[in-house]
Amino acid sequence: MAKIFCVANQKGGVGKTTTAVNLAASLAGLDQRVLLIDLDPQGNATMGSGIDKAACENTVYEVLVDGVKLSDAKLRPEALNYDVLPANRELAGAEVELVEMENRDRILRTAIAEVENNYDFMLIDCPPALSLLTLNALCAAHGVVIPMQCEYFALEGLSDLVNTIKQVHANLNRDLKVIGLLRVMFDPRITLQQQVSDQLKEHFGSKLFDVVIPRNVRLAEAPSYGLPGVVFDRSSRGAQAYLQFGTEMIERVRALQ
Repeated sequence: MAKIFCVANQKGGVGKTTTAVNLAASLAGLDQRVLLIDLDPQGNATMGSGIDKAACENTVYEVLVDGVKLSDAKLRPEALNYDVLPANRELAGAEVELVEMENRDRILRTAIAEVENNYDFMLIDCPPALSLLTLNALCAAHGVVIPMQCEYFALEGLSDLVNTIKQVHANLNRDLKVIGLLRVMFDPRITLQQQVSDQLKEHFGSKLFDVVIPRNVRLAEAPSYGLPGVVFDRSSRGAQAYLQFGTEMIERVRALQ
């Protein structure tokens, strides 16, 4: 049965999609069966995996709203070895349509159940908001991976997200827990980033992943080629860090079992 993880942070531009796509590729490179679910109407994880989001016949929208089977909507990108449940702008309308549906916070969980035994990992790239889509992801997941920059405002938003996870754990999904915090876009030359990193170590201890993802141009370039950074330029510092992160994720999951 698959381990289901959200990649979530309500703050935009913190590397959620970069983390989701590169973690999917890293895990697939370690012989794990992976499904990447794009739950963001921007569809960046879809495009970053080399899929034309405008050309998709079925997307996560049809799965959530129209009852299309997940197995009929998922795609395997040509140059990659993981599956993707794509998203596009239509997903923005799902927020309104889900409100009136029965068990509206568990629709994704129900859809995932059909293919759960076919994968080792399912990764959900969440939108940058604590919305009904994000709630569906949190209700479906076993854990949350929180990518964050080591900046002051990131700490402010982190407490809101952790409180939301606690509420979902208490009321909707007893399996949900914070798997770990991942420091991304890190530049050790900046004193503030080092200070915030130290604060995170102090407050979160073992919940902080050992791997730190550096700020890296090649990671930023990769999506324009429709590839994860670990495939686009495997030798780059950013790609090497995400490859190490994939290994650490597997080790952490085994430790939790």
